[in-house]
Amino acid sequence: MTARLASRGLDDTVSDRPRAIDGLDVTEVKDGLVVYDPGRNRVHYLNVSAAVIFTLCNGGRDRQSIVEAATKVFGADVISPRDVEACIARLEDERVLRSAE
Repeated sequence: MTARLASRGLDDTVSDRPRAIDGLDVTEVKDGLVVYDPGRNRVHYLNVSAAVIFTLCNGGRDRQSIVEAATKVFGADVISPRDVEACIARLEDERVLRSAE
């Protein structure tokens, strides 16, 4: 399944509700997601845990809700809140996620 994430008309203001940047091509694969950014000609391969976290970052959840949901999915003994925060930060650094209003 491939989906293009359409523009939602949101600006880049600081918020604690991360979401995918506009225009990404997201393809589900056996072991996660392949995220292509045509504007930067970059491909990102997300493993299962990063893919779940990326999917939870839809602009409708705050960081705490994302951390809680991810640790519930995988179990706190598998992925810690710190791991979830680090993943979100890395996806933001890679410009796959941005803050939503």
